[in-house]
Formats: sequence, C-alpha cells, structure tokens
Amino acid sequence: MGSHNSAHDVSSPWVDGLTLGQTLRETARRHPASDACVFFDLAARMTWAEFDREVDVVARSLLALGFEPGDHFGVWATNVPEWVILQFATARIGVVLVNINPSYRTSELKYALRQSDVRGLALIDTFKSSNFFDMLNKACLELASSVPGELKSAEFPKLQWVVSLRGNRPAGALSWNDLRARADNVSDGRVEEVAGSLSPSDAVNIQYTSGTTGQPKGAMLSHRNLLLNAFYAGHFQRITSADRICIPVPLYHCFGCVLGTLCCVVHGSAMIFPAEAFQAGATLAAIEQERCTAIYGVPTMFIAQLEHEDYPGRDLSSLRTGIMAGSPCPIELMKRVTQEMGASEITIGYGQTEASPLITQTRTDDPIELRVGTVGRPIPGFEVKIVDVGSGNELGDGQSGELCGRGHGVMLGYYNLPDKTAEAIDAEGWLHTGDIALREPNGYYRITGRLRDMIIRGGENVYPREVEERLHQHPAVEDVQVVGIPNLRLSEEVLAWVKLKKGQTATEDELREFCRAALAHFKVPRYWKFVDGFPTTVTGKIQKFKIREQAIDELGLQDVAKIETA
Repeated sequence: MGSHNSAHDVSSPWVDGLTLGQTLRETARRHPASDACVFFDLAARMTWAEFDREVDVVARSLLALGFEPGDHFGVWATNVPEWVILQFATARIGVVLVNINPSYRTSELKYALRQSDVRGLALIDTFKSSNFFDMLNKACLELASSVPGELKSAEFPKLQWVVSLRGNRPAGALSWNDLRARADNVSDGRVEEVAGSLSPSDAVNIQYTSGTTGQPKGAMLSHRNLLLNAFYAGHFQRITSADRICIPVPLYHCFGCVLGTLCCVVHGSAMIFPAEAFQAGATLAAIEQERCTAIYGVPTMFIAQLEHEDYPGRDLSSLRTGIMAGSPCPIELMKRVTQEMGASEITIGYGQTEASPLITQTRTDDPIELRVGTVGRPIPGFEVKIVDVGSGNELGDGQSGELCGRGHGVMLGYYNLPDKTAEAIDAEGWLHTGDIALREPNGYYRITGRLRDMIIRGGENVYPREVEERLHQHPAVEDVQVVGIPNLRLSEEVLAWVKLKKGQTATEDELREFCRAALAHFKVPRYWKFVDGFPTTVTGKIQKFKIREQAIDELGLQDVAKIETA
C-alpha cells in the first residue's frame, strides 16, 4: 500500500487497482479507532473498525441468502445507516448496488425494479407522505402472500429477497435483524475468497439518471470509476483523516455515495449525516456539534441554511471546505458561503452520473473569481473538449459548444440499453454531456447552457418529456409543453402550458394532483397556464425558448433570469 505520503500522490492514487472492499479494509487498518460515520439525528456512530466489521457481517448474510458476484441488489431508502452498510457489503462480495430514488412513486419504482433486474431489494417503511411498503405491494402483487426468499413475481422474475430496514416487517420480507442473523451460516474466509476474485473494472453500482426520452437509464459504474473520482474529489478539497464531512445530500445520488461516503473511505475522514433527508436546521446543528470541516450541498441547501432562523446563533467556525454542485452555482451565493459561513476553501464541482460524477472541479487555492465564476479544470486522468454541436468539430477557447469528457470516470454503459449507450459515448470513448460550455484561455470551464431541455430544480434533474407524457394521460388534455423557468432558491422551477380539448375542463389543482399521483414531488409543475396554442417555427416545431421568455415576462422574473452562475 505504501506510506501515507503516497495517499496524496495525484499521479498514481493509492486506490487505483483496488476494489471498494479492499479500500475500506485498508482505511479501517490505518484508522481503526477514528469516527467512520455519525448519524446525527439517531445519535449513532461507528469507528472504522466497527464499520468494517459490520460490513463483513452483512456481506456474510448476503452470501448466506445465495447472492453471488454480478447479482443486482436495490436500496430504496433515505440516508439511513443501513444504506451505507449495504453500499460496502454488496461491493465487498461483488454484488451490484442499484440506487433507487426515495421520491419515486409506484410507477417509477416498478420501472426501476424491472429494468435493473434486481435479485434483492432493501427498503424503509415510511418517510413523510410516502409509504414504501404500500407502494412495493402495489407494484409486486405476489409479495404479501410469499415466503421470504421464495418470491415468484410475474413482473419481476429475478426478484427473490425483500429486506425491510425498519418498522413492522411486511409479509414476504426479512427484517434487518433476520438478515444479519444469517451471517452465522457463512465464514469470514468465504467473504475473503469472493472478495479476492473481484476486479476493479467490474460494475459495482447502477445509478438511475433521468432519460431525455422520459424513462430513466441505469448508468453502470465500476470500482475504479468510483474510487478515482472519490480520491480526486477529496484531494482537491485537501481532505485528510482529520476532516469531518457533513453530508446532507441524498445517498441515492452520486453526490452522496461517491463524493460523500466513498471520498471519506478513501481519505479516512468521518462522514456526518445530519438527518435522513435534508433539513437546514439539523445540518447547521450537525456542523456545530460534530465540528464538521467540510460541507456538501446543492445551491438550494446552502440558501436554506443561510436563511434559517438558527443560522446567526450557530458556531460554524470549524468549516473550511466542501463541494457545491448539482446545478448552476450563483456567484453571490458562493461569496456568502466562503466569507460568511467560513468555508473559505469550498470547491465547485461539475459532472454527471455517467462520469462517476466529477469531470471538473475548482481547487482550494484558486483565486476567488475562478472559484466562484467557473466550474474549474478537468480532474487528473480526464480529458475535456468542446465541440460544435452541428459538425462535431473541436472548438477553441471562448467558443460555446457541447462539453465532452473522456477518462477513468466514464461509465461502463447504460444497463441493458446498448443504443442509448452508443448515443452517450462515441466510438473514441468521449462522453457527450449535453451541456453547453466554453473554455477560458486559462483552461477553466464555464457551463453556459444545455443542449437538451432538461430542467435542474434544486439539484434534481427533471425531464420535461416525462412530465408531458404524464399530463397527456389526462382525459382533458390535448397538448402540453413543460419548461424550466428561473427561480432564486431552486435555480429553476417547472412550468406547464396546457392546451385542453374542446369542450373539456380541468383545473390547475386537478392537474397538479394528477401529476403527484405518478411523479416524484420535484417533477410536479409549480406554475400552470392554460393556452390555446404554442409558439412555433414555420415548420410547426414548438419553440420552448419562446415559452420560457414569455413566462419570464409574465411572472416578472427578469432579475432572477440575469443572475450570474459559474
């Protein structure tokens, strides 16, 4: 493994050539008694030695259930301790973790379970207005009458095991304790044997990312993809084993489970989870009481903390660095976070799930104008080029075009979607991001727009097509156009222009409820307008940018639309 000095060698990261399981084992060996993870709201904590042991117990349990390298295991939960344990227990025995968004409704869950071929699924009971067990029972009708391990579902032929992470165990499922009890049937030696057979280039994670065509696609990521990203993300924040990273971002997203948990495992720093889902007050309390040195978040989260009533009274003096990413970062907000909150070395990251996720990142010692006005430089081992959208020719400095990236972070492909993979990654291995950017003469990049009509609302990707397809199912709707409009807090909000069928009526509330029944809350339009038609080109193609411009005027959002971002 080399000495600890090599832990920061950028040219050859110490994790290159290792699996997730081996990396955790080594970190537990180096820092056995240091905090590995703290779940602030549960007052629960584990050292690296305890965490590594617990991961082994659950790895043995999964082997006892018959899981083998290459099997898929889904986790559908908020930021609970079992999520992190399962992330590393599955990885240690080569089982592919499938992240499922806890905001999903039944139809979205059904699609993800079927498309990902999961053999096992772990889920929580309820959160806010979501009853996860109810939704699963609606999606998988055979579960309630089945015996654990013997599920035979017509919709999900691969699904065999369901594990409930808390609450009353539903029929057909194992409880978390039932699962852990199975570990006694398998020896430590068996885990070592399976772990030793794995390769760093194997897929270890499938993360769903919204597709432009409506249905999400599962990006397959390898041990090496994720470990190198985690290494560099930490390196450019100057993270060491003395750091404590506050992680209020969701684990199902790569921000939480790569830049968060994995970055901590690679660098031996503590992961601090303020609550199971983002709460500004809990985040501020966790930073103060756990003396966090780094804070992660999308711009919305930082705004919510700065505006929270507890903010003036909290001691945040431990903060030094962190990452702001997930949607365009307003320059004024970056200034407040670096100056007022005290995270003077905070970095901005840019990337996407398909790149594991970071493609570029600012450095802690960059001058403030570069740290707030750009998305930084490519991370080592990643090449970036800007190409003309029409011709595909490479463009020079200062010219806007599509940003393409190539290197260790590029996903293995989309699971079971070879055509979509070929659209995203060209024959030379370049990932086409769909984001419009330009390179400054100093080698720093700025994101200037998006090729596709994706909306980024508070760090969540919303594809208009998916919302439109839902509204088209309403009997009164003839046509609908969904666009993103600027919003101070969330960066963008969702707007729907609806054309009703002749003689039909529907109210805004009715359509909103209709969307809520099938879509995650963040996809439901906030703004509605009933129209007789849409702006079109001569050939009849609808011009979404004109809808957006008109909405900005009608809603008086001209000032918000002008806010500068990196």
